[in-house]
Amino acid sequence: MKDLLAIRDLDRADLEQILALSADPPAGRPLAGKGIALYFEKPSARTRNSMEMAAVQLGAHPVYLPRDELGIGTRETAADVARTLACYHSVIAARVKDHAVLEEMAVATDVPVLNMLSDSDHPLQALADVLTIRQLLGRIEGTRIAFVGEANNVARSLAEACSLLGAELTVASPAGYGFDAPLPGVRQVESPAEAVASAEIVYTDVWVSMGQDAEADARRGAFVNHTVDAALMASSNDAWFMHCLPARRGEEVSAEIIDGPRSAVWRQAENRMHSARGALLWMTGSA
Repeated sequence: MKDLLAIRDLDRADLEQILALSADPPAGRPLAGKGIALYFEKPSARTRNSMEMAAVQLGAHPVYLPRDELGIGTRETAADVARTLACYHSVIAARVKDHAVLEEMAVATDVPVLNMLSDSDHPLQALADVLTIRQLLGRIEGTRIAFVGEANNVARSLAEACSLLGAELTVASPAGYGFDAPLPGVRQVESPAEAVASAEIVYTDVWVSMGQDAEADARRGAFVNHTVDAALMASSNDAWFMHCLPARRGEEVSAEIIDGPRSAVWRQAENRMHSARGALLWMTGSA
């Protein structure tokens, strides 16, 4: 049984195994009769649907648990909740605001804990991202990827996956919105044009994420020159466009790009389900 709180929990062999299981799962229903607890502090269309369907495809029974139902931090500690859920479920998956909640759960129980999103990491998104890139280009190693936007949890997990698999990642963020410290194998710049030059994949994310509404005007001002549009994409190496969604057309990306022929965002969204399935198989040792 293995936790997956961040991509940095994996080595390259682990990551390759998860990708292989995602692309080509074993036949049958290896998790038949098992429970998968899905705890959500934040709502999500893709995460809930992909996780529930991945569990069902493996024969498991997913149980959706909203924040108010468990009362972590008010009624009970994260550790006590994890110990209770471990009595019924084979995996505890959580989408949380504070990564420390996941760490507390993981320490409290031997049942594997899966990060569906935290303030610092989004490993399930990164798994879907690299699975998509391999499908599009036939390889990961040596791929040139540009991430245009804030160096956030999505960018961090993508960076860690790229580092493990030998891809070249350049992140273009306005001053004050980059990584706090250098990450292995990541080049950080402010200019989107510099990042996108010769890129085979161009990736972006929203400028204002859930819970950042008070900063909306400041963020839109800071990112005003970081829109992925036709002019920016023209300097790439006929790149594919990727986005973790939801998207705001006219802000971080123009409609002609996200809805155009080189957009891979819906394949990316579908791969959230396949990569969730691979992660569940790897964590439970059910491959």
